[in-house]
Amino acid sequence: MPNIFRSCYQIIFKFCFTPLPFYNVFYSFPCKFPLRCILCDDMYKIVLSNLTFPFIYSLQKNGLFSGQQLIIFTSQDAHYSVEKLAMFMGFGSESVCKIETDQYGKMDIGDLETKVKHYINKGARPLMVSATAGTTVLGAFDDLNCVADICEKYNMWFHTDAAWGGGALITNKYRHLLNGIERSDSVTWNPHKMLIASQQCSTFLTRHKDILTNCHSTNATYLFQKDKFYDTSFDTGDKHIQCGRRADVYKFWFMWKAKGTNGLAEHVNQAFKMSEYITELIRERPGFELVLEKPECTNISFWYIPPSIRNMERGDLFNQKLNAVAPKIKEGMIKKGSMMITYQPLRELPNFFRLVLQSSNLTKDDMKYFLDEIEALGCNL
Repeated sequence: MPNIFRSCYQIIFKFCFTPLPFYNVFYSFPCKFPLRCILCDDMYKIVLSNLTFPFIYSLQKNGLFSGQQLIIFTSQDAHYSVEKLAMFMGFGSESVCKIETDQYGKMDIGDLETKVKHYINKGARPLMVSATAGTTVLGAFDDLNCVADICEKYNMWFHTDAAWGGGALITNKYRHLLNGIERSDSVTWNPHKMLIASQQCSTFLTRHKDILTNCHSTNATYLFQKDKFYDTSFDTGDKHIQCGRRADVYKFWFMWKAKGTNGLAEHVNQAFKMSEYITELIRERPGFELVLEKPECTNISFWYIPPSIRNMERGDLFNQKLNAVAPKIKEGMIKKGSMMITYQPLRELPNFFRLVLQSSNLTKDDMKYFLDEIEALGCNL
């Protein structure tokens, strides 16, 4: 087990392409605590950022009320768990500052710096920025180098949420999407997402040696004796938020041994290839419109516009009618049992379909079927 953990750490280190060492955690929780599964990566990054700066080390003993208000910055399109974890940990949702995004869903760096200065002038302490490499809806990749520059300028912890988009690191063709990730203080990457390892398989990495131990360790002598006959550095339980857990590292290990690094890269490349193919199909097909003309990741967001409203003037009434289309088509596909594709609104945009491709077994015929089925279910609406 220790050798497997070390090997997986080394391969993840290689994928992150970092010149500095990262220290790795595979984490999991019992299924009866789903909230913890969702929030674990955010708990790690927020707790560790608290302990990075010497002037707020007192938080470990005295709690949040011993210092300034701490502000967490993240994009308005970031995963909802950032705000939920801030509430869960006692920061409060008002301590999460959401940064505007551009038309492609990327964090607006100008707005980030403006808001950092705003909170400094209010007497608050900018704590960390959580950038996103592959947002949930649009699949956008924040400019990690620009975020890193802001974090260095204002002495903030820099976390990269690569839970979804981290799989692109494996391929030479798409690795550039995460340029700057090597400057992160911490990284989240979930192999159970783009790499389709079995659930749950999540990793948390930090470049700060011993910070996991300094942050979480309570030195329970009935478990973590230092005079064992083997290398006790492999007794990792005391450095984690949780202690006992499943050996999720095996899921990544066996997948990696079966497919190899090249096989994993081929898997990711195929998912991107199919996403690019269906993007072209949507672009050329009457009645379908893309939300983003050129998606960065394998998230393909689009509308189906039925003939009944296709020639309507674009405005409030059109948006109201279009907003009802995707839910009705989704109801039809579920009742028919043909497929499952999610939909959602985004700010002022009416409901649209979000097709997220992560399987390398899908073919061009499957892509055509997706669109044919949506049109068949929606053409008479």
